[in-house]
Amino acid sequence: MTITITAFERSPDGGRGLARDTRVRWALEEVGQPYVVRPVSFRAMKEPAHLARHPFGQIPTYEEGDLVLFETGAIIFHIAERHAGLLPDDANARARAITWMFAAVNTMEPPILELATAKLLESDRPWHDQRLPLVEDRVRNRLKQLSIRLGDADWLDGAFSAGDLMMASVLLRLKSSGMLGEYPNLAAYLARSETRPASVRAFAAQLADNTRKPLP
Repeated sequence: MTITITAFERSPDGGRGLARDTRVRWALEEVGQPYVVRPVSFRAMKEPAHLARHPFGQIPTYEEGDLVLFETGAIIFHIAERHAGLLPDDANARARAITWMFAAVNTMEPPILELATAKLLESDRPWHDQRLPLVEDRVRNRLKQLSIRLGDADWLDGAFSAGDLMMASVLLRLKSSGMLGEYPNLAAYLARSETRPASVRAFAAQLADNTRKPLP
């Protein structure tokens, strides 16, 4: 059965891999599963056809036969469980990899998204200059904790896993901020992730979709 995912018709990031469909593309590339992309416009995302796939009108979604999934973490967990390559065989190592998936989206990503919101959407608020350092401190606190845990290891727990895929995807949002430079092992960790062949293919596909001329 052909796997179909949805993605922005034109991503707000211009094809830099920040949109969450890139995470799903990367996971599918890691496990060697072909897929097709159904682009959706911002208007179409709020229409009944897409809302039937994603009740909150977002992307990505995942379709495989009668199975329809939404939420990136759930999609990647499904891919990792169904196909070899993203979760260890050992039960305990597998559980730890899944824990890192949750840590990426529940512990690391919220303050990073809060920082993005503060910079992009709140810069004109009178309290912005006072609030921004507080938000940055929360991000740095999480980065420091993650940096200590990673140490000089290549990956979070043994071999590369779905936990690393999710964590690297979250850290990517900080790449342009310069904050990762304060934690050299995290910067190197992200660089290792970005140069994985599956990651390169996924990012190239997302960029190609966003630079392709729309059909007349």
